[in-house]
Amino acid sequence: MEQEFDAIIIGTGQSGPSLAERFSRAGKKVAIIEQARFGGSCVNYGCTPTKTLVANAKIAHSVRNAQTYGINVSGFEIDYKAVKARKDNISQTSSINLEKWLRSLPNCTVFQGHASFEGPHDVRVNGSLLRGEKIFIDVGARPLIPEISGLKNIPYLTNESLLEIDFIPSHLLILGGGYIGLEFAQIFRRFGSRVTIFQRASFVMPKEDQDVSQAIEDILRKEGINIYTNVRDFEILPGSSKGNIKIQYSDNGAKKQVIGSDLLIAAGRIPNTDLLGLEKANVKVDKHGFIVVDEKLRTSQPHIWALGDCNGKGAFTHTSYNDFEIVAANLFDDGSRKVTDRILIYALFTDPPLGRVGMTEKEASQLPMEIQVAKMPMTEVARAREKGETDGFLKIIVDAHSKQILGASFLGTEGDEVIQMIAALMYAKAPYTVIERTVFIHPTVSELIPKLLSKLAPIASGSFV
Repeated sequence: MEQEFDAIIIGTGQSGPSLAERFSRAGKKVAIIEQARFGGSCVNYGCTPTKTLVANAKIAHSVRNAQTYGINVSGFEIDYKAVKARKDNISQTSSINLEKWLRSLPNCTVFQGHASFEGPHDVRVNGSLLRGEKIFIDVGARPLIPEISGLKNIPYLTNESLLEIDFIPSHLLILGGGYIGLEFAQIFRRFGSRVTIFQRASFVMPKEDQDVSQAIEDILRKEGINIYTNVRDFEILPGSSKGNIKIQYSDNGAKKQVIGSDLLIAAGRIPNTDLLGLEKANVKVDKHGFIVVDEKLRTSQPHIWALGDCNGKGAFTHTSYNDFEIVAANLFDDGSRKVTDRILIYALFTDPPLGRVGMTEKEASQLPMEIQVAKMPMTEVARAREKGETDGFLKIIVDAHSKQILGASFLGTEGDEVIQMIAALMYAKAPYTVIERTVFIHPTVSELIPKLLSKLAPIASGSFV
């Protein structure tokens, strides 16, 4: 017998649970479906566990370099089982608490199992057939496994399975120089692994300006991480010793190889939309499997919305939550919010982190307007010198006529926090002079923003390449 609901929500990532709470609070009957762990990628495989490991690795790095600060440490060891236990406790507690909260919501029924459409309003989960007046898809994404010769014959790790190991790899090979690959590279290098990164593009983080990418590479190489770029013709083979893995590749036509103990595939992510039966609901997807949505996140069916990673409008926890805010405002608050109003903002959580908002210098240079750029090394920031963390730089891009900020790249200590001040100013559509004339606390990174802005000059040809 079919069960009827005012709303069906598929998935419990950052969007789904908050939306369920809004329907519950409005007295509507809502069903929420989760196939695996409550909380989606962020709580279980992304932000929560990885940033916990980043924090652990930072402690190891600080202890290892304590003598720089006049503190002598005779020796230490890393108990990775204890490291993993701390990470698991934080992640699992968040997941368990989320499930308890959802099950406690009035008018909300939680279903566990795989969901698939059987019609535009009908969803089957296990043996139950649910009918929803409105349906919301929040199914996230999973690791992309590329077609590489020999990969199917070799045990490999993804960002999900790497979190389950309870040992430190002796030599971690990483395919991919994006967020996932770089963060894990630094984490395990600081835990004691040898680490080698292979990147097809000319630089890691290839969507960034080249000066940013180069600075990130320099920081990681300084910690002893090997990085090979422009690599081609991958082939993965068993190593000569039991359990070892050999990566063979082309470098300017020459065949080279590296042997390691473990292999991490960090080549991107794909949406979890292929097993939903979307064709039965006449919901359109693009060639990459992302659900096609309009500016208010409606799909090709006006009663079905797609939120989070599966809609291709953002691949971050904060963009997924913003999807919820957009949909909830339009449904419950007589709002007219649009995803097109969102300004791109994100961080790479290496140490030091990269905070990014808006356009890159390269993107801004393509605009039909006069662009000004300012750049300042972190060595000019007193707080960075005092902390002994002077790697990186601050860069900001503005429209010379309107004086509005177009984008910024803050690679350096606390860059992930300071960048959000820039984002707030951009949302307010205020000129940069607002913060240029602001008095900030000393000593902080923020206090150098007025000085940075005083360095604005016309964009230099080729400065970003």
